[in-house]
Amino acid sequence: MKHTFTRYQVFVIAILAIIQFTVILDFMVLSPLGDLLMTRLRITTAQFGWVVSGYAFSAFASGILAAGFADKFDRKKLLLFFYVGFTLGTALCAMATDYPSLLIARIVTGLFGGVMGSIGFAIITDLFAIEVRGRVMGFVQMAFAVSQVLGIPISLELASRFDWHTPFWMIVVFCALLGVVIVVYLKPITTHLRAEKDHNPFMHLAKTISHPDYLMAFAATALLATGGFMLMPFGSAFSIHNLGIKQEQLTVVYGVTGVFNMILGPLIGRVSDNVGKYKIFVIGSLVSIAVILFYTQLGITPLWMVIAISVVMFGGVSARMISSSALVSAIPALPDRGAFMSINASIQQLAGGIASAVAGFIVFRPEHGPVEHYPTLGYVVMATMVISILLMYNVDVFVKKKLSAAPRAPQPPVAPEVMAEH
Repeated sequence: MKHTFTRYQVFVIAILAIIQFTVILDFMVLSPLGDLLMTRLRITTAQFGWVVSGYAFSAFASGILAAGFADKFDRKKLLLFFYVGFTLGTALCAMATDYPSLLIARIVTGLFGGVMGSIGFAIITDLFAIEVRGRVMGFVQMAFAVSQVLGIPISLELASRFDWHTPFWMIVVFCALLGVVIVVYLKPITTHLRAEKDHNPFMHLAKTISHPDYLMAFAATALLATGGFMLMPFGSAFSIHNLGIKQEQLTVVYGVTGVFNMILGPLIGRVSDNVGKYKIFVIGSLVSIAVILFYTQLGITPLWMVIAISVVMFGGVSARMISSSALVSAIPALPDRGAFMSINASIQQLAGGIASAVAGFIVFRPEHGPVEHYPTLGYVVMATMVISILLMYNVDVFVKKKLSAAPRAPQPPVAPEVMAEH
Protein backbone atom coordinates (compact mmCIF):
# COMPACT_ATOMS: atom_id res chain seq x y z
CA MET A 1 0.00 0.00 0.00
CA LYS A 2 1.39 3.40 -0.98
CA HIS A 3 1.04 6.11 1.66
CA THR A 4 1.00 9.81 0.89
CA PHE A 5 1.53 12.39 3.60
CA THR A 6 -0.81 15.33 4.26
CA ARG A 7 0.51 18.87 4.46
CA TYR A 8 0.50 18.77 8.26
CA GLN A 9 2.33 15.44 8.30
CA VAL A 10 4.99 16.99 6.06
CA PHE A 11 5.18 19.93 8.47
CA VAL A 12 5.74 17.59 11.45
CA ILE A 13 8.49 15.73 9.60
CA ALA A 14 10.11 19.03 8.59
CA ILE A 15 10.04 20.40 12.14
CA LEU A 16 11.59 17.22 13.56
CA ALA A 17 14.21 17.22 10.81
CA ILE A 18 15.16 20.86 11.47
CA ILE A 19 15.37 20.24 15.22
CA GLN A 20 17.60 17.26 14.51
CA PHE A 21 19.67 19.49 12.22
CA THR A 22 20.41 21.99 14.99
CA VAL A 23 21.23 19.29 17.57
CA ILE A 24 23.47 17.37 15.15
CA LEU A 25 25.18 20.55 13.97
CA ASP A 26 25.90 21.55 17.56
CA PHE A 27 27.67 18.21 18.06
CA MET A 28 29.25 17.82 14.61
CA VAL A 29 30.71 21.32 14.43
CA LEU A 30 33.22 20.30 17.11
CA SER A 31 34.87 17.89 14.66
CA PRO A 32 35.90 20.40 11.96
CA LEU A 33 36.68 22.95 14.67
CA GLY A 34 38.65 20.35 16.63
CA ASP A 35 42.08 21.22 15.31
CA LEU A 36 41.35 24.94 15.71
CA LEU A 37 40.09 24.49 19.28
CA MET A 38 43.05 22.37 20.34
CA THR A 39 45.37 25.06 18.98
CA ARG A 40 43.55 28.18 20.25
CA LEU A 41 42.69 26.82 23.69
CA ARG A 42 45.95 24.85 24.00
CA ILE A 43 44.20 21.61 24.92
CA THR A 44 45.41 18.05 24.36
CA THR A 45 43.67 15.28 22.41
CA ALA A 46 42.69 13.70 25.74
CA GLN A 47 41.11 16.96 26.93
CA PHE A 48 39.29 17.39 23.63
CA GLY A 49 38.01 13.84 24.03
CA TRP A 50 36.55 14.88 27.39
CA VAL A 51 34.91 17.94 25.80
CA VAL A 52 33.08 15.61 23.43
CA SER A 53 32.35 12.93 26.03
CA GLY A 54 31.22 15.53 28.60
CA TYR A 55 28.20 16.19 26.36
CA ALA A 56 27.53 12.47 26.08
CA PHE A 57 27.80 11.71 29.80
CA SER A 58 25.48 14.55 30.78
CA ALA A 59 23.04 13.49 28.04
CA PHE A 60 23.05 9.99 29.53
CA ALA A 61 22.27 11.30 33.02
CA SER A 62 19.47 13.62 31.90
CA GLY A 63 17.96 10.96 29.65
CA ILE A 64 17.72 8.48 32.52
CA LEU A 65 16.25 11.13 34.85
CA ALA A 66 13.77 12.28 32.20
CA ALA A 67 12.70 8.75 31.23
CA GLY A 68 10.27 8.33 34.11
CA PHE A 69 8.51 11.57 33.16
CA ALA A 70 8.73 11.18 29.37
CA ASP A 71 5.26 9.63 29.08
CA LYS A 72 3.60 11.93 31.64
CA PHE A 73 3.39 15.10 29.55
CA ASP A 74 2.30 16.39 26.19
CA ARG A 75 5.28 15.64 23.96
CA LYS A 76 5.11 19.14 22.47
CA LYS A 77 5.64 20.73 25.90
CA LEU A 78 8.46 18.32 26.68
CA LEU A 79 10.07 19.10 23.33
CA LEU A 80 9.95 22.85 23.97
CA PHE A 81 11.34 22.57 27.52
CA PHE A 82 14.43 20.66 26.44
CA TYR A 83 14.90 22.72 23.28
CA VAL A 84 15.04 25.93 25.30
CA GLY A 85 17.62 24.35 27.61
CA PHE A 86 19.63 23.14 24.62
CA THR A 87 19.63 26.67 23.17
CA LEU A 88 20.88 28.13 26.46
CA GLY A 89 23.63 25.50 26.64
CA THR A 90 24.76 26.37 23.12
CA ALA A 91 24.87 30.04 24.14
CA LEU A 92 27.26 29.06 26.94
CA CYS A 93 29.48 27.35 24.34
CA ALA A 94 29.47 30.61 22.38
CA MET A 95 30.71 32.43 25.49
CA ALA A 96 33.39 29.90 26.52
CA THR A 97 36.94 31.25 26.72
CA ASP A 98 39.01 28.31 27.98
CA TYR A 99 38.97 24.53 28.48
CA PRO A 100 37.03 24.49 31.81
CA SER A 101 34.31 26.85 30.57
CA LEU A 102 33.95 24.94 27.28
CA LEU A 103 33.71 21.64 29.15
CA ILE A 104 31.01 23.02 31.47
CA ALA A 105 29.12 24.47 28.49
CA ARG A 106 29.16 21.12 26.70
CA ILE A 107 27.88 19.38 29.84
CA VAL A 108 24.97 21.83 30.10
CA THR A 109 24.18 21.46 26.39
CA GLY A 110 24.21 17.67 26.73
CA LEU A 111 21.78 17.78 29.66
CA PHE A 112 19.13 19.10 27.27
CA GLY A 113 20.29 18.26 23.76
CA GLY A 114 20.84 14.59 24.50
CA VAL A 115 17.12 14.11 25.14
CA MET A 116 15.95 15.89 21.98
CA GLY A 117 16.50 12.93 19.69
CA SER A 118 14.55 10.54 21.90
CA ILE A 119 11.58 12.93 22.09
CA GLY A 120 11.60 13.26 18.32
CA PHE A 121 11.68 9.50 17.82
CA ALA A 122 8.85 9.06 20.33
CA ILE A 123 6.77 11.56 18.35
CA ILE A 124 7.51 9.70 15.11
CA THR A 125 6.55 6.38 16.71
CA ASP A 126 3.32 7.89 18.06
CA LEU A 127 2.25 9.49 14.80
CA PHE A 128 3.53 7.26 12.00
CA ALA A 129 2.98 3.55 11.33
CA ILE A 130 5.88 1.11 11.00
CA GLU A 131 5.16 0.69 7.27
CA VAL A 132 6.25 4.28 6.55
CA ARG A 133 8.61 4.84 9.46
CA GLY A 134 11.69 4.16 7.35
CA ARG A 135 10.70 6.99 5.00
CA VAL A 136 10.08 9.33 7.92
CA MET A 137 13.38 8.42 9.58
CA GLY A 138 15.12 8.90 6.24
CA PHE A 139 13.86 12.47 5.95
CA VAL A 140 14.55 13.29 9.61
CA GLN A 141 18.04 11.78 9.49
CA MET A 142 18.66 13.79 6.33
CA ALA A 143 19.39 16.57 8.83
CA PHE A 144 22.74 14.87 9.28
CA ALA A 145 23.56 15.55 5.64
CA VAL A 146 22.11 19.06 5.64
CA SER A 147 24.36 19.94 8.56
CA GLN A 148 27.29 18.93 6.35
CA VAL A 149 26.09 20.81 3.25
CA LEU A 150 24.98 24.02 4.95
CA GLY A 151 25.76 24.01 8.65
CA ILE A 152 29.38 22.89 8.77
CA PRO A 153 30.65 24.88 5.73
CA ILE A 154 28.91 28.01 7.00
CA SER A 155 30.25 27.37 10.52
CA LEU A 156 33.79 26.91 9.22
CA GLU A 157 33.52 30.07 7.14
CA LEU A 158 32.26 32.05 10.14
CA ALA A 159 35.00 30.60 12.33
CA SER A 160 37.71 31.54 9.81
CA ARG A 161 36.35 35.04 9.16
CA PHE A 162 35.49 35.94 12.75
CA ASP A 163 36.11 33.54 15.63
CA TRP A 164 35.37 29.93 16.62
CA HIS A 165 32.58 31.20 18.93
CA THR A 166 30.56 32.54 15.99
CA PRO A 167 29.13 29.19 14.74
CA PHE A 168 27.59 28.59 18.16
CA TRP A 169 25.93 32.02 18.12
CA MET A 170 24.52 31.15 14.69
CA ILE A 171 22.95 27.99 16.12
CA VAL A 172 21.48 29.94 19.06
CA VAL A 173 19.71 32.44 16.77
CA PHE A 174 18.39 29.65 14.53
CA CYS A 175 17.07 27.70 17.53
CA ALA A 176 15.27 30.75 18.91
CA LEU A 177 13.45 31.31 15.61
CA LEU A 178 12.52 27.64 15.30
CA GLY A 179 11.21 27.61 18.87
CA VAL A 180 8.67 30.28 17.92
CA VAL A 181 7.46 28.17 14.98
CA ILE A 182 7.02 25.14 17.24
CA VAL A 183 5.01 27.12 19.80
CA VAL A 184 2.67 28.54 17.16
CA TYR A 185 2.13 25.68 14.71
CA LEU A 186 2.87 22.28 16.29
CA LYS A 187 -0.22 20.63 17.77
CA PRO A 188 -0.27 18.90 21.16
CA ILE A 189 0.73 15.20 21.06
CA THR A 190 -1.16 13.42 23.83
CA THR A 191 -2.29 10.00 22.56
CA HIS A 192 0.15 8.24 24.91
CA LEU A 193 -1.44 9.94 27.95
CA ARG A 194 -4.64 7.97 27.45
CA ALA A 195 -2.70 4.70 27.53
CA GLU A 196 -0.32 5.58 30.37
CA LYS A 197 -0.85 3.53 33.54
CA ASP A 198 2.13 4.05 35.87
CA HIS A 199 1.45 7.19 37.90
CA ASN A 200 4.76 7.02 39.76
CA PRO A 201 7.52 8.17 37.36
CA PHE A 202 10.19 6.21 39.22
CA MET A 203 8.16 3.01 39.00
CA HIS A 204 7.64 3.72 35.31
CA LEU A 205 11.39 4.17 34.85
CA ALA A 206 12.19 0.98 36.76
CA LYS A 207 9.63 -1.06 34.82
CA THR A 208 10.85 0.20 31.46
CA ILE A 209 14.55 -0.17 32.12
CA SER A 210 14.12 -3.74 33.41
CA HIS A 211 11.70 -4.96 30.74
CA PRO A 212 13.29 -8.13 29.24
CA ASP A 213 12.34 -7.30 25.66
CA TYR A 214 13.64 -3.74 25.98
CA LEU A 215 16.99 -4.84 27.43
CA MET A 216 17.75 -6.57 24.15
CA ALA A 217 17.30 -3.32 22.22
CA PHE A 218 19.30 -1.32 24.75
CA ALA A 219 22.23 -3.70 24.33
CA ALA A 220 22.03 -3.51 20.53
CA THR A 221 21.89 0.27 20.27
CA ALA A 222 24.62 0.85 22.89
CA LEU A 223 27.22 0.23 20.17
CA LEU A 224 25.68 2.34 17.41
CA ALA A 225 27.24 5.64 18.47
CA THR A 226 30.73 4.24 18.90
CA GLY A 227 31.91 4.99 15.37
CA GLY A 228 30.79 8.62 15.41
CA PHE A 229 32.10 9.37 18.87
CA MET A 230 35.44 7.67 18.21
CA LEU A 231 36.36 8.70 14.67
CA MET A 232 34.57 12.00 14.02
CA PRO A 233 35.97 14.19 16.84
CA PHE A 234 39.49 13.65 15.48
CA GLY A 235 38.47 13.56 11.80
CA SER A 236 39.58 17.11 11.02
CA ALA A 237 42.94 16.68 12.75
CA PHE A 238 43.50 13.39 10.86
CA SER A 239 42.51 14.98 7.54
CA ILE A 240 44.83 17.96 8.02
CA HIS A 241 47.89 16.35 9.57
CA ASN A 242 47.75 12.85 8.04
CA LEU A 243 45.90 13.17 4.73
CA GLY A 244 47.35 16.57 3.84
CA ILE A 245 44.01 18.36 3.48
CA LYS A 246 44.08 22.11 4.14
CA GLN A 247 41.74 23.67 6.71
CA GLU A 248 39.81 25.56 4.00
CA GLN A 249 39.41 22.36 1.95
CA LEU A 250 37.45 20.72 4.79
CA THR A 251 34.48 22.84 3.72
CA VAL A 252 34.55 21.18 0.29
CA VAL A 253 34.85 17.69 1.80
CA TYR A 254 31.92 18.16 4.19
CA GLY A 255 29.83 20.01 1.61
CA VAL A 256 30.11 17.46 -1.20
CA THR A 257 29.61 14.57 1.23
CA GLY A 258 26.50 16.23 2.59
CA VAL A 259 24.98 16.78 -0.86
CA PHE A 260 25.26 13.09 -1.65
CA ASN A 261 23.80 12.11 1.71
CA MET A 262 20.88 14.52 1.31
CA ILE A 263 19.97 12.45 -1.75
CA LEU A 264 20.79 9.09 -0.18
CA GLY A 265 18.90 9.61 3.12
CA PRO A 266 15.30 9.52 1.83
CA LEU A 267 16.23 6.79 -0.70
CA ILE A 268 17.70 4.62 2.06
CA GLY A 269 14.56 5.13 4.15
CA ARG A 270 12.28 4.11 1.29
CA VAL A 271 14.40 1.07 0.43
CA SER A 272 14.50 -0.03 4.08
CA ASP A 273 10.68 0.00 4.15
CA ASN A 274 10.50 -2.11 0.96
CA VAL A 275 13.50 -4.43 1.25
CA GLY A 276 13.85 -4.81 5.00
CA LYS A 277 15.35 -2.63 7.69
CA TYR A 278 17.77 -5.24 9.01
CA LYS A 279 19.11 -6.01 5.53
CA ILE A 280 19.89 -2.34 4.97
CA PHE A 281 21.52 -2.16 8.40
CA VAL A 282 23.82 -5.07 7.55
CA ILE A 283 24.72 -3.61 4.16
CA GLY A 284 25.46 -0.20 5.72
CA SER A 285 27.61 -1.83 8.42
CA LEU A 286 29.65 -3.86 5.94
CA VAL A 287 30.23 -0.82 3.73
CA SER A 288 31.32 1.22 6.77
CA ILE A 289 33.71 -1.49 7.95
CA ALA A 290 35.36 -1.76 4.54
CA VAL A 291 35.80 2.00 4.18
CA ILE A 292 37.11 2.50 7.73
CA LEU A 293 39.67 -0.28 7.22
CA PHE A 294 40.99 1.55 4.15
CA TYR A 295 40.56 5.14 5.35
CA THR A 296 42.38 4.87 8.68
CA GLN A 297 45.52 3.47 6.98
CA LEU A 298 45.93 6.39 4.55
CA GLY A 299 48.76 8.91 4.37
CA ILE A 300 48.90 11.95 2.09
CA THR A 301 45.84 11.61 -0.15
CA PRO A 302 44.42 13.66 -3.08
CA LEU A 303 41.39 15.78 -2.25
CA TRP A 304 39.12 13.97 -4.73
CA MET A 305 39.87 10.63 -3.10
CA VAL A 306 39.21 11.97 0.40
CA ILE A 307 35.84 13.27 -0.82
CA ALA A 308 34.95 9.94 -2.47
CA ILE A 309 35.86 7.98 0.67
CA SER A 310 33.88 10.40 2.84
CA VAL A 311 30.78 10.06 0.63
CA VAL A 312 30.81 6.26 0.80
CA MET A 313 31.60 6.14 4.52
CA PHE A 314 28.84 8.56 5.50
CA GLY A 315 26.46 6.69 3.19
CA GLY A 316 27.13 3.52 5.15
CA VAL A 317 26.69 5.34 8.46
CA SER A 318 23.38 6.84 7.26
CA ALA A 319 22.12 3.38 6.27
CA ARG A 320 22.93 2.14 9.78
CA MET A 321 21.29 5.10 11.51
CA ILE A 322 18.09 5.18 9.47
CA SER A 323 17.39 1.45 9.42
CA SER A 324 18.25 0.82 13.08
CA SER A 325 16.18 3.79 14.28
CA ALA A 326 13.12 2.60 12.36
CA LEU A 327 13.59 -1.00 13.53
CA VAL A 328 14.11 -0.21 17.21
CA SER A 329 11.13 2.18 17.24
CA ALA A 330 8.79 -0.81 16.77
CA ILE A 331 9.83 -2.44 20.06
CA PRO A 332 8.17 -0.40 22.87
CA ALA A 333 4.49 -0.52 23.76
CA LEU A 334 2.52 2.75 23.52
CA PRO A 335 2.60 3.58 27.28
CA ASP A 336 6.40 3.13 27.37
CA ARG A 337 7.50 4.84 24.16
CA GLY A 338 8.79 8.07 25.67
CA ALA A 339 10.62 6.32 28.50
CA PHE A 340 12.03 3.66 26.17
CA MET A 341 13.33 6.20 23.66
CA SER A 342 14.84 8.32 26.42
CA ILE A 343 16.62 5.38 28.07
CA ASN A 344 17.72 4.04 24.70
CA ALA A 345 19.23 7.40 23.72
CA SER A 346 20.84 7.74 27.14
CA ILE A 347 22.56 4.38 26.91
CA GLN A 348 23.75 5.26 23.43
CA GLN A 349 25.12 8.56 24.72
CA LEU A 350 26.88 6.82 27.62
CA ALA A 351 28.50 4.35 25.24
CA GLY A 352 29.47 7.22 22.95
CA GLY A 353 30.91 9.21 25.85
CA ILE A 354 33.04 6.29 26.95
CA ALA A 355 34.10 5.74 23.33
CA SER A 356 35.12 9.38 22.91
CA ALA A 357 37.11 9.39 26.15
CA VAL A 358 38.84 6.13 25.18
CA ALA A 359 39.56 7.51 21.70
CA GLY A 360 41.22 10.55 23.25
CA PHE A 361 43.67 8.25 25.01
CA ILE A 362 44.25 5.95 22.02
CA VAL A 363 45.16 8.65 19.50
CA PHE A 364 47.94 11.12 20.05
CA ARG A 365 49.08 14.14 18.07
CA PRO A 366 52.49 15.67 18.75
CA GLU A 367 52.65 19.46 18.53
CA HIS A 368 54.16 19.32 15.04
CA GLY A 369 53.25 15.90 13.68
CA PRO A 370 50.50 13.63 12.37
CA VAL A 371 47.79 11.95 14.44
CA GLU A 372 49.15 8.66 15.71
CA HIS A 373 47.35 5.32 16.39
CA TYR A 374 44.32 6.24 14.21
CA PRO A 375 44.35 2.75 12.60
CA THR A 376 44.00 1.22 16.08
CA LEU A 377 40.93 3.37 16.58
CA GLY A 378 39.58 2.03 13.28
CA TYR A 379 39.98 -1.58 14.41
CA VAL A 380 38.04 -0.88 17.61
CA VAL A 381 35.20 0.75 15.66
CA MET A 382 35.04 -2.13 13.17
CA ALA A 383 34.81 -4.66 16.00
CA THR A 384 31.84 -2.83 17.54
CA MET A 385 30.10 -2.77 14.16
CA VAL A 386 30.45 -6.55 13.78
CA ILE A 387 28.98 -7.09 17.24
CA SER A 388 26.11 -4.67 16.51
CA ILE A 389 25.16 -6.70 13.42
CA LEU A 390 24.72 -9.78 15.61
CA LEU A 391 22.77 -7.93 18.30
CA MET A 392 20.50 -6.16 15.82
CA TYR A 393 19.57 -9.55 14.35
CA ASN A 394 17.82 -10.40 17.63
CA VAL A 395 15.96 -7.10 17.48
CA ASP A 396 14.80 -7.85 13.95
CA VAL A 397 13.53 -11.30 14.96
CA PHE A 398 11.60 -9.83 17.89
CA VAL A 399 9.99 -7.08 15.78
CA LYS A 400 8.88 -9.56 13.13
CA LYS A 401 7.25 -11.79 15.76
CA LYS A 402 5.57 -8.79 17.36
CA LEU A 403 4.17 -7.50 14.06
CA SER A 404 2.98 -10.95 12.95
CA ALA A 405 1.12 -11.41 16.26
CA ALA A 406 -0.55 -7.99 16.07
CA PRO A 407 -4.05 -7.54 14.58
CA ARG A 408 -3.88 -6.92 10.84
CA ALA A 409 -6.37 -4.04 10.87
CA PRO A 410 -5.50 -1.22 8.47
CA GLN A 411 -3.22 1.34 10.12
CA PRO A 412 -2.99 4.93 8.94
CA PRO A 413 0.45 6.44 8.41
CA VAL A 414 -0.24 8.96 11.15
CA ALA A 415 -2.23 9.08 14.37
CA PRO A 416 -5.86 10.29 14.07
CA GLU A 417 -5.17 13.40 16.15
CA VAL A 418 -3.04 14.88 13.36
CA MET A 419 -4.90 13.58 10.32
CA ALA A 420 -6.67 16.88 9.79
CA GLU A 421 -4.95 19.56 7.76
CA HIS A 422 -3.37 22.18 9.97
